[in-house]
Amino acid sequence: MTETPVLVVTALGDITADLVLAELYGRGVPAVRLDPSADFPSAATMSARVGRGAFTGEVTTSSRTLDLSAVRSVYWRRPTPFINPQSAETPAQRFGVEQSRRGYMGVLTALPGARYVNHPGRNQEAENKALQLATAARLGFEVPDTLITNVPADAVKFATDHGKVIYKPVHRVHLSGEDGRNRTVWVRAVHADELDDSIALCPHLFQACVPKVADIRLAAVGEEVFASRIDTDGDHLDWRQDQSLITCSPVPVPCSVRETVRAFLHAFGLTYGAFDFALDASGRWWFLECNPNGQWAFVDEATTGAIASALADILQKGETT
Repeated sequence: MTETPVLVVTALGDITADLVLAELYGRGVPAVRLDPSADFPSAATMSARVGRGAFTGEVTTSSRTLDLSAVRSVYWRRPTPFINPQSAETPAQRFGVEQSRRGYMGVLTALPGARYVNHPGRNQEAENKALQLATAARLGFEVPDTLITNVPADAVKFATDHGKVIYKPVHRVHLSGEDGRNRTVWVRAVHADELDDSIALCPHLFQACVPKVADIRLAAVGEEVFASRIDTDGDHLDWRQDQSLITCSPVPVPCSVRETVRAFLHAFGLTYGAFDFALDASGRWWFLECNPNGQWAFVDEATTGAIASALADILQKGETT
């Protein structure tokens, strides 16, 4: 492949990435999809060389050769995770898994001159909930009173003082049930009399519950923002739990929110972010969190198309900023 392509790093079945790829293909922009843990080494090979001030290399698949030094931009979505090296049966297998993860991913995160949306290192930093909340408060977002603690007495006092609080993990996590299937830990309301000494086992995140009338998902792409109001049929604190119950509609973004979103992206070195807000009856937008790699393909069709187009614009242009 001699043109300067866009590299899309994600797993098969990623509907969000599919929409951006379709937009790029429609514009005639060459794009290559790669899922490192699934494609290497059976379906693809890689060689990268660094020396004398130059970075060169190729990824070769059954149908094409990708010049790594020519990649104009990288859309880093959700590649399949490599297996845990400790689950391998032999030391040699564990070595191979760890070297594969560090080697393939290491090269793909070091492409010179490529613009990343977003670089996975930036994503990892921005996923720090405590840093998110501190940054959001510093920049001027309305942030619910929050406590991160493993002290049971402090958790009980916080819940007593606020009356109604919510609990969420300090980091997104899936728990394995007895049947081996993953379970998502949803945001839920808790009361002081539910909190016991098990709080001491690890940090827990509690927030004062915002009396919201709706949720807002805002996708920020560079300087552009696209917001959708999410109304839920019924009293469900976490709209993600059953998306068949939600209705999405475009909503204008207040100027103050728009500017603070841009400042937040700049603070973390992000090009894209999916922001969640709670909207109260007075029209205030309460910052809940930012997922630097969050979904947007579930909102209304017009907004989905606009986000795909904005991402394609940035990926097509490339250029490191």
